[in-house]
Amino acid sequence: MMQTNFFVDAKELRRWCAIPVIDLPAHPELRVRYRQVADSIQLGALMARDLIEVIEENNSRGWPTRAILPCGPTCWYEPFRSLVNARGVSLKSLHVFHMDECLDWQGKPLPQGHPYNFRTYMERNFYRGIRNDLAVPDGQRHWLLPATMEQVRGAINDSPIDITIGGWGQDGHVAYNQARRHPFHHTTLEEIAKSTIRIQENSIDTIVALAHRTFGAAFQFVPPMSITLGMRECLSAKKVRVYSDTGAWKQTALRVALFSEPTPEYPMTLLQTHPDAIITATLETARHPISENPEWELF
Repeated sequence: MMQTNFFVDAKELRRWCAIPVIDLPAHPELRVRYRQVADSIQLGALMARDLIEVIEENNSRGWPTRAILPCGPTCWYEPFRSLVNARGVSLKSLHVFHMDECLDWQGKPLPQGHPYNFRTYMERNFYRGIRNDLAVPDGQRHWLLPATMEQVRGAINDSPIDITIGGWGQDGHVAYNQARRHPFHHTTLEEIAKSTIRIQENSIDTIVALAHRTFGAAFQFVPPMSITLGMRECLSAKKVRVYSDTGAWKQTALRVALFSEPTPEYPMTLLQTHPDAIITATLETARHPISENPEWELF
């Protein structure tokens, strides 16, 4: 694995961000497989199909399916439920490993009604509405919390993961594998790649991004801590698929993931080291203001 400096070169970053969105899918410098779709509707339908294809293939062979799933993006929940119900896709052999969860300042679970309580959200929007005769059994829903982390670690290590589905954050974090910018401790690319389940404080930029997204910039209400699967667990799957439809705060991380060599400043660049990883973005996420304002003088 190539080790780079922690920070991306700003002049190279400007060049990547200046590429017109229409040129991204077939660009000759892409370092990872990439798909581009029009909007959230198309993205959600694609995400649902990506997971259902794996489940149906395994079901046909009498094999279980083991999947690492995110709380977001959320545009695929309704298409997934609809396809499962309409096609009668049994989820009785699906084992779901939820990739992360938010915590309060003491590392405890959030109130059930908190908008960043991922379990509440997933129970309401992912599991609810699936026919009872098709639903994932409760014992195969592996919720990640401080009290369950060792059980989840053991369950993941027990057998191979078929597919990891996720999004990415403003700093290219997959699950909550944020770029570590601690003033006294820095992680190498190899350390991030080997990272495993852990409890951590959320980065300041993550808190600001989530505050802007959900709370009208009231950062006081954003969970200050989280528990996450590590990159080692996420990248252990046979297939890795990450998606985004949330626009501006994902645009630069996408460009870095597509064109930069692997770097600890943007953990999702590690997707380049996986044999079957694909990044998918909507047009709104794929566009970049630098590409649309070529007159800007940044240096």
